[in-house]
Amino acid sequence: MFSSQNNKSDIILAIYSDNRTVYRLKDVAMLTGETRLPSLSKKLNYNVKTGKLQNPRKGIYTKPDYNQEEMACTVFTPSYISLEYVLQKAGIVFQYDSRITVISYLSRNIEIDGQAYLYRKLKNELLINTEGIDRKPNQINIAKPERAFLDILYLNKEYYFDNLNPLNKELIYKLLPLFQSKILEQKAGKYL
Repeated sequence: MFSSQNNKSDIILAIYSDNRTVYRLKDVAMLTGETRLPSLSKKLNYNVKTGKLQNPRKGIYTKPDYNQEEMACTVFTPSYISLEYVLQKAGIVFQYDSRITVISYLSRNIEIDGQAYLYRKLKNELLINTEGIDRKPNQINIAKPERAFLDILYLNKEYYFDNLNPLNKELIYKLLPLFQSKILEQKAGKYL
């Protein structure tokens, strides 16, 4: 029994020593070197019951003060934060929206711990292309405002932008060929 308790605390020590705040089962397995996933799952669930970890969504374990952007990029992978969330932070869209908007391989609208996450589907060739996407620590992938601008134009027929001045037009024209869309080129040209 003592070794079992020690093993449970080793898992907590490994998780709390790590910079990340959101984990899937396989992330914890890689972090701890544990190969028996059912056993690891039981240990993680024990730590949830004792309040050392949280389990806000099936298959996802977090530290109590987890990063919501990290959660957004962990729920469905591959994915990256983009669209209204990025444009709002960059001062391109003024209307407040509390949702974290994410590009992924599927479209979903979910809520975790009171935070809304909107996932929009983008074709795989664009999703896996990392041009215009910053890879930050803790598995957070977030689009530059120029990539978010093109993503939103690509996914929406029309969109209203409050302030296009912060955008780097050279970068937009550099990123446009990724989308392989004449319609998108025309739309972007009208705005720029």
